[in-house]
Amino acid sequence: MVIVLMGVSGVGKTEVGTRLAEALGGRFAEGDSFHPPANVAKMESGVPLDDADRQPWLETLSREIGRWLDAGETVVLACSALKARYRQVLQAGRPGVRFVYLKGSKGLIASRLKQRRGHYMPPSLLDSQFAALEAPEDAISVEVDQTPDAIVAEIAAALGEAGPAR
Repeated sequence: MVIVLMGVSGVGKTEVGTRLAEALGGRFAEGDSFHPPANVAKMESGVPLDDADRQPWLETLSREIGRWLDAGETVVLACSALKARYRQVLQAGRPGVRFVYLKGSKGLIASRLKQRRGHYMPPSLLDSQFAALEAPEDAISVEVDQTPDAIVAEIAAALGEAGPAR
């Protein structure tokens, strides 16, 4: 199974993802690490990515997801997956891909981004992230105004209740 933790930058995908992967006996993959250097440079300069920038990145992630599923791995992937069409590229009709939407208020996320160090995504791009976000209707949704451990417990329970991945 591949669980895609999605949401805007600063919502906690990496922190929650590493803990969730451990709880599920799987491994964590950071979607940002698959961005080509041009995308990283663009974001570092404060310019939001557009759909054309994201497409090769999404296709790379989709190939990795297919490889992980074929190998029978349990992987938790942190990936913003802001738009429905991005999620379609990632899922590609494959059973075994589940989406978990980590959501929080713009104020909460902005305060987290201001405290974050060592990440190329500047807080100035948060508005563009929220503008691009198309909240999923078919994902497990979890509010991030709680501790990472509580978030992981909520996700794990929801995954157990939801039955096999579709």
